[in-house]
Amino acid sequence: MAKAVRTDLALEMRENSGSGELEGVRAGEWETRGFSITRVDILNEKGSEKLCKPIGSYITMSARALAERRPEAFNDGASTLAELIRGLLPSPGGLTLVAGLGNAAMTPDAVGPLAAEYIIATRHLKQSMPQEFEGLSPVCAVRPGVLGSTGIESAEMLRSVCESVQPAQVIAIDALAAASLDRLCSTLQLSDAGIVPGSGVGNNRAALSEETLGVPVLAIGAPTVVDASAFSDEEAAKGMFVTPRDIDSSVRSLAKFVGYAVNLALHDGLTVSDIDMLKS
Repeated sequence: MAKAVRTDLALEMRENSGSGELEGVRAGEWETRGFSITRVDILNEKGSEKLCKPIGSYITMSARALAERRPEAFNDGASTLAELIRGLLPSPGGLTLVAGLGNAAMTPDAVGPLAAEYIIATRHLKQSMPQEFEGLSPVCAVRPGVLGSTGIESAEMLRSVCESVQPAQVIAIDALAAASLDRLCSTLQLSDAGIVPGSGVGNNRAALSEETLGVPVLAIGAPTVVDASAFSDEEAAKGMFVTPRDIDSSVRSLAKFVGYAVNLALHDGLTVSDIDMLKS
């Protein structure tokens, strides 16, 4: 019997459910520009119960080429991730609120806040100079912080922001937990089912979803910690999460990668070189 190991990845939940087809779950695999991609669709309540995930689509992209610093990995990977993001966006061209979730002061949890720094915010520019920025989509970004620092749930803060700016959709970026060492800092998951911050490490916060925010939520996450129970039977390993020693550089690399991909997905015609210039 497989160990009960915490993970945010639908792919791993499916793997831990045994081989063969699962009722209410559909899965497929393909490769684009050398990047392996797996899609798991939870179709109904039976599938949701099997994988302990809300109904929706979960796309996992291997970012190992990026972690290994392969030539052209960043440009090709960012373009591939951007295409996957566009495929799940309900309102292309509509006002998008990008939320960088997590604790910027805790490196393994800083993917979201760091990624938000790379987002090209254009909402104010399109409002004041619509003709000059006609080619860009309206985008705004926020870093809501964490409950322990602000005293405010991320869901509460984002709900208030959504009521104020009226976005067509929210893109939430967060750090995740994985069950496999092989996927640590080398995997990305996209989902149109929203996200429950902290669920992978047993620190569940209020869900961010269309039900709670009033607009569709696309979640993007990268696993930066792994459940120690996955590779140790010691009692002390239960409830313990580990992270690689080069987590600082890995998190910064992942954050830039995700931030650039979101920009490419939201702004038609933009290139990695354009983003380099705009964010320099």
